[in-house]
Amino acid sequence: MEEELDWIALSDPDVTTDELEAVVMSLRSSDLSGGPVVQAFEEAYARWLSRPHAVAVTSGTLGLCLVLKAWGIGPGDEVITTGYAWHQIAHAIDIVGATTVLADIDYWCGCIDPVKAAEKITPATKAILASNINGHPADWAALRELADRHGIKLIEDSTEAIGSRYQGQLVGSFGDAAIFDFSQPSALCCGQGAMVVTDDAHLASEVGYLLERKVKDRTSVSVGSRVPWQATMSDLDAALGLAQLGRIDEILTKRKQVEAWYHLEMQSFEGIKPPYLAEHIDEVHWMLYKIHLGKRFTGSARNQIIDDMDSNAVECAIYCMPLHQQFHYQQQGNKRGQLPNTERIADRSMCLPFHAHIDQDEVKFIVKTLKDASVNVGAGAAIY
Repeated sequence: MEEELDWIALSDPDVTTDELEAVVMSLRSSDLSGGPVVQAFEEAYARWLSRPHAVAVTSGTLGLCLVLKAWGIGPGDEVITTGYAWHQIAHAIDIVGATTVLADIDYWCGCIDPVKAAEKITPATKAILASNINGHPADWAALRELADRHGIKLIEDSTEAIGSRYQGQLVGSFGDAAIFDFSQPSALCCGQGAMVVTDDAHLASEVGYLLERKVKDRTSVSVGSRVPWQATMSDLDAALGLAQLGRIDEILTKRKQVEAWYHLEMQSFEGIKPPYLAEHIDEVHWMLYKIHLGKRFTGSARNQIIDDMDSNAVECAIYCMPLHQQFHYQQQGNKRGQLPNTERIADRSMCLPFHAHIDQDEVKFIVKTLKDASVNVGAGAAIY
């Protein structure tokens, strides 16, 4: 009987006794729903980013919903973003009733192209939502200049890039508001939850008012003037997140070692697009190990490779299905062909398992299996 292979998961949170003890302590307290641990997590996260305000929420989607509501952005307004990103954040634009306007990406880094974003600005544009794609920071200097010139808000989605640095600063430092979602496969993973960070005290206060209706606020006229979303993080999630934040350097260092093993093995895989690092980037911490297959591969061949990897007990995934190719956004008039760089990258990109629990032998197995799968689909070695 053939020996069954051990499954290699796409992501696996880095949880130690520190996190377990923090959660147990929270369970023993009298507060589970938005208590003192949430406040401690908010304060610690704000200090880590050197920003004055951080508000914990249940998800990145709801975090951006609250930011847009606080700014009065809704029906009749437009928000420019990219179709190539962690989609959960961008979905908030439609949820609040605003219009999602898609701009193309920079071919090399995968982030929104400031020049393409500028072409999409109209009198209805109220904000730009830019993401640090799979760890690589966007061109924040150009985006900041663009937003300021047109008097619109700049929103930073840093979910995929915790720990990355741009011009000496951690990502999450550049938008009028920045969003971090802590669900899997984030390097800092607390199961469910997110953080909104900002320098704007008024925005932080408005998000806090919209966040929940606390018992002590039931008779408050100011709080009662807003319908709450009941979107606060629990103390259990916050306890896990606070412990992970305390270990974030350790977590990122371990992931860097796995990245180095991948780089070593990929050198013998002819034609794979090498990782790109723009000149203005100081440090990149990837969310997943993303590769770009060669030109002779099609989207269907890429999908077949993922199926092949799955049959060999290696979990992989496409990165990503662009928004303009999804049914909801096509109903709004978007269609394939409108974002050539996005399609060129998305059709041939995929993610390999990437987390601190992978060892060097597993990386070797993953890359060898990928090479075999690329031959199996009839395309031979990947030629970029």
